[in-house]
Amino acid sequence: MQIVLGIDPGSRITGYGIIQSTGSQVSYLGSGCINTGGGPIYQRLHTIFTAVGTLIAQFKPTVMSIEETFLAKNVQSTVKLAEARGAAMVAGANAGLAVYEYTPMQIKQAVVGYGAAQKNQVQYMVQHILKLSGTPQTDAADALACAICHAYTARVTTAMGGEISLLSSVHGRYRSK
Repeated sequence: MQIVLGIDPGSRITGYGIIQSTGSQVSYLGSGCINTGGGPIYQRLHTIFTAVGTLIAQFKPTVMSIEETFLAKNVQSTVKLAEARGAAMVAGANAGLAVYEYTPMQIKQAVVGYGAAQKNQVQYMVQHILKLSGTPQTDAADALACAICHAYTARVTTAMGGEISLLSSVHGRYRSK
């Protein structure tokens, strides 16, 4: 059994989703958004760091999965996204969690079956997979999708007799024990 904390980083809104993975079953534990407001970036990063730490203390995840930074058209947006990602990753590392990274394409492929899926398709599949009564907010759905992606990846890799390599998980490469 694993409890996976999924993070969809953003400098203004960071989505989070927590699932439990037992064998081939995944179940919903919680999700939501960390709204950082419009203050200076250092305050927003502190909000992300603190909130992720609080989530870790509350849900006691065994691992964290996070969406890899994508190259935005605006360089400043990419930098702020990377900083938000870093704040969340440090909170996870600070709590002793292994942090696994997945590209948006890997996440969509794992959850929807199509790496170029639209946001509404991800939301629909997350709702369906986790048997939720309503559609999760976009950022929370993306975070739940990231957690599901890790659960599926870990299950398949374990079944193949390997383990997920922390450094190469972004590229989908695995190493055998």
